[in-house]
Amino acid sequence: MQFSERWLRSMADPPLGTAALAHLLTMSGLEIESSVPVAPPFTGVVTGEVVTLAQHPNAERLKLCRVSLGAGEPLQVVCGAPNVKLGMKAPFARAGARLPGGVDVKAAQVRGIESHGMLCSARELGVSADHSGLLELPAETPLGRDIREVLELDDHLLTLKLTPNRADCLSVLGVAREVSALTGAALNAPEVAAVAAVNDARFPVRIADPHGCGRFAGRAIRNVNAAAPTPEWMKRRLERAGQRSISALVDVSNYVMLELGRPLHVYDFDKLAGAIEVRAGRNGERVKLLNEQTVEVDETVLCITDASGVIGLAGIMGGDGTKADLATRNVFLESAFFYPGAIAGRARRYNFTSDASHRFERGVDFDNNAAGIERATRLILEICGGEPGPTDDVVARLPQRKPVRMRIGRAQLVIGIPVAAAEMEAIFRRLGFAVARDADAFVVTPPSYRFDIAIEEDLIEEVARVHGFDRIPANPPVAPAQMCAEPEARRSLHDLRERLAEAGYQEVINFSFVDAAWEADFAANPDPIRLLNPIASHLAVMRTTLAGGLVAVARANLNRKLERVRAFEVGRAYLRVPGARADAFAVAGVRQPMRVAGIACGPAAEEQWGIAARAVDFFDVKGDVEALLAPLVAGFERADHPALHPGRSARVLLDGQPIGWVGELHPRWQKKYELPQPAVLFELDAAPLTAIGMPRILELSKFPPVVRDLAVVVDKSQPAQGLLDALAAEKPPFVREIRLFDLYQGEGIPERRKSLAFRIVMQDTERTLTDEEADLAITKMVELLARRFAATLRT
Repeated sequence: MQFSERWLRSMADPPLGTAALAHLLTMSGLEIESSVPVAPPFTGVVTGEVVTLAQHPNAERLKLCRVSLGAGEPLQVVCGAPNVKLGMKAPFARAGARLPGGVDVKAAQVRGIESHGMLCSARELGVSADHSGLLELPAETPLGRDIREVLELDDHLLTLKLTPNRADCLSVLGVAREVSALTGAALNAPEVAAVAAVNDARFPVRIADPHGCGRFAGRAIRNVNAAAPTPEWMKRRLERAGQRSISALVDVSNYVMLELGRPLHVYDFDKLAGAIEVRAGRNGERVKLLNEQTVEVDETVLCITDASGVIGLAGIMGGDGTKADLATRNVFLESAFFYPGAIAGRARRYNFTSDASHRFERGVDFDNNAAGIERATRLILEICGGEPGPTDDVVARLPQRKPVRMRIGRAQLVIGIPVAAAEMEAIFRRLGFAVARDADAFVVTPPSYRFDIAIEEDLIEEVARVHGFDRIPANPPVAPAQMCAEPEARRSLHDLRERLAEAGYQEVINFSFVDAAWEADFAANPDPIRLLNPIASHLAVMRTTLAGGLVAVARANLNRKLERVRAFEVGRAYLRVPGARADAFAVAGVRQPMRVAGIACGPAAEEQWGIAARAVDFFDVKGDVEALLAPLVAGFERADHPALHPGRSARVLLDGQPIGWVGELHPRWQKKYELPQPAVLFELDAAPLTAIGMPRILELSKFPPVVRDLAVVVDKSQPAQGLLDALAAEKPPFVREIRLFDLYQGEGIPERRKSLAFRIVMQDTERTLTDEEADLAITKMVELLARRFAATLRT
């Protein structure tokens, strides 16, 4: 929220400079994001009036003016502005003035004519970028006055960065309340006096949905002049609050919203048909809004309606068909209270937001409806004239402000310092809370504009921030610090990150909420966990796999001409587990395991002369997975996965239990997600990877190893991992290593058969093995493979 410091100080003016005031508000929880002057410094500029105007004798585009400053003789000035005219009042820089940027104004000859100053545009004064002509001042502006005083340029624009719970500060009055409570300065709230009705003009209102609309105040005003100009003081305050002046009626409603925090809407009385009814929308109903967007409503959208149908979205935006324009003669003012739950998220559904929805979805004071009507009525009568009717205030259902009890000892314990009970009570009273002492506690009833006060901790926070966070000493902890040893049998997720980074992967962090199409494509999950209020329509479900985010990362990088992509993510997946017991990983039937996933595409290695260029394949990433798991030894078995290429994917096993997948992205998804080349992915459960067991000491043998190669022919469909597992389970104790080093199919091998070659390393720690022992071990392994897999020795 942006506002003028002068406007704020008109309600609460503590003896603090701009910087000190901004610091105080920031330290109390109302962060001042920026504080900038309205105009840069300049001197010597006053108000002047053009009293004579003639053509410059030596220049076609220049005018010769005489400018009166109210006293003394008019000064002769040469001016080239296209909008200069006789009787015009504008800023005048006298000789000796200094303009923004260090420009000094001097008397000078301009095409042979003496010029004793300069008439100024808005850009030359630094108040805006407009340089189309002179800055024209109102006709009633007194002459010879310092322009900084006339335009109130000794002012600052304060931008407030509010947290969602402090909707009460979305108005200048709300911020002034805070300043008054923090500094003790007097609060000069705008005087809101009731305006007496001069006729019986009324418009009937009915609230059909009291759970959405709790209160609706309205007033008819006849015979207004909607084309009346908005006063300069109001336009100035609106512009410095970031609002564009539109018309007097609209400006008044915006002004009251910014001043009191009360959103209003102005209807053209003569365009309304029948009674106004606040109800839920009906499927198929449509309305054209003030932003010229036509939307369709349903039963979840609260609507303002009349006999013609929907005429506005409650608490969001009015309809175009009933708006007040410059031809309007009779108006109807709306000042309603809508519950935050009935407004939240509805504007975003239609891809826009409004000042009203921003306030209503956070909570608006439900006790100043009539005050907003009376304040707007007074301003409309002053600017546009008119004849007001009585104010009708329909109350259906208002929130109950329940008293909150705060224990004094508890507050002192949480804050960490012994704030006196008398100071606590004074803080509550300065904040406008109704407070009563109850033994060793306070019972506080929050006002209607403070929706954020509900529990004891809220009151403790109020005491702490008004007392001053910077007055709370930063004491070191009194408990002795203890260094805890890291368990040797486990490794951290950071260790896994480091391993992947060493392998050339870059870590990424993606949203946990993803596109529903990703879940259908990469996890074959038609029913993911859906968000009730997603931040965007394409981020509407919780992920069960990290693959979608990694594919999107790869595509974004490849589209930016990055040839080689290696990325990984460590994050949670969200799995629906009906009836799951709530624990660290399962809450309300949702299990949230940590996953480690990665993607690789492009060349297998950076371009160089020593290695022939080739694309990354399944076995490259399989090697990365094996390196990640080490010293754990993974197993791999062929299996299909909805995200992966059939025949080029494998299930990853650890101690016989599946822990994840590795494989090439399915060609269908490669085409759909516009990847220019194949990508290889892996995704593993993180928990099994962290349990590595205690380190074991292995004795080094001083005797030479015996190395034998064993080639067997097996059925083509037989996975090599099955043979490796069988050999590892029944090998003699002196066999140190068995690994597959060759696969062959072709000449000399029967059809539907393949040759697998294993390298077997044998070594004893106490003696040198004999050829007979080695041969016997090989023979037993061959017999094992023949018996279990119908394997034959390759000849």
